Amino acid sequence: MKQHTLGQGLRTSVLGLGCMGMSEFYGPGDDAESIATIHRALDLGINFLDTADMYGPFTNEELIGRAIAGRRDTVILATKFGVKRLADGTWQGISGHPAHVRKACDASLARLGVDYIDLYYQHRVDPTVPIEDTWGALKELVEAGKVRHLGISEAEPAIVRRAHAVHPITAGQYEYSLFTRDIEDELLPVLRELGIGLVAYSPLGRGFLTGAYPDVDQFAAADFRRGNPRWQGENFTTNRALAATVVNLARDRNVAPVQVALAWVIARGTDVVPIPGTKRVRYLEQNAAALAVELTADDHAALDGLARQVVGERYAPRV
Repeated sequence: MKQHTLGQGLRTSVLGLGCMGMSEFYGPGDDAESIATIHRALDLGINFLDTADMYGPFTNEELIGRAIAGRRDTVILATKFGVKRLADGTWQGISGHPAHVRKACDASLARLGVDYIDLYYQHRVDPTVPIEDTWGALKELVEAGKVRHLGISEAEPAIVRRAHAVHPITAGQYEYSLFTRDIEDELLPVLRELGIGLVAYSPLGRGFLTGAYPDVDQFAAADFRRGNPRWQGENFTTNRALAATVVNLARDRNVAPVQVALAWVIARGTDVVPIPGTKRVRYLEQNAAALAVELTADDHAALDGLARQVVGERYAPRV
């Protein structure tokens, strides 16, 4: 398995594994299959596992903790804090208060069953707390040995600069795919200027780029895509037609659409690591095969305009 280096010297596999859907948001899960998927990822050399305290909530970290027991030294473990939820799933908002930073880290360490976190992200920025205060607390966690690298997610360029001035950021996690390229205009140049790696979540367009979803009604009742703007009405029809470009190119190349989509993200640079999420071994293996796909200049020309045509916001408004 090839490796890339993120930011401050964090070496990870070129492809990571997003674990969120094993516990929530994408329909029911199966813990045994999820653990088997994590084990298969590690066997294939995919050592970069991504979770967050709010996934589940809390249960995703516990699941990963069980899966990596006895294999900690082979794992690059990333988790996040900042989005507060109760155990019953109730949303409580965002917190970047230093006291919450310390409490959240200790709780994640306990659930994961580890002594340190390789990459600890601020999941969302708290607009009521100066970023310098939040990152001062994060810096203390690094100094205490509880965290080795720091990351930030969905932060604006100016906030990234301010946080980086307090303690160097190793990775920024942002949605990035053939369907979502907003960060290329301002954010990605700032990350590269500061030497910060990009961890690309939802690199398969939340499933659109698999070509496997003809109708949103086939999703489980708890699947958040049922209410996602890009999957609704005319938006869905338009976006599905755009995804056909990927499907057709993959057919011509005799590979799966997901492999084309992932190969495109991987080709964006050695400072970019996509973390496609899956909870099934067969899909993990399909994702891993993307590493053998090399897109031609003609392929890139056919794909590069898709994002400008996608319709619908990335998230539905939270009420």
